[in-house]
Amino acid sequence: QVQSVESGGGSVQAGGSLRLSCTASGRTSDTYVMGWYRQTPGKEREFVAAISWSGEQANYADSVRGRFTLSRDSTKTTVHLMMNNLKPEDTGTYYCAQETPAGTWGFWGQGTQVTVSS
Repeated sequence: QVQSVESGGGSVQAGGSLRLSCTASGRTSDTYVMGWYRQTPGKEREFVAAISWSGEQANYADSVRGRFTLSRDSTKTTVHLMMNNLKPEDTGTYYCAQETPAGTWGFWGQGTQVTVSS
């Protein structure tokens, strides 16, 4: 069974930092992009960042570029989202996902809450 398991998150004041981690399991024979999305009540889930299998290429939403850094460890199955200079608008539930063999996002994690107070 393919899974994405998130950890990290929590509550911080504006300007603070948090680190989210996500570990993929259940896949042994393919390479895949991993990424993060976030969602707040009443809004659609929005893209935050994604990283290639090698870890050499990462893409970011304009709203987080320069503040968030996504990295992938040597096992290739765990990614870390370092979030600096957090803003209240970064508040939401953050979901990890993997690129599926069909090229879509899937294998979503259960989500982890990030709350930034002003």
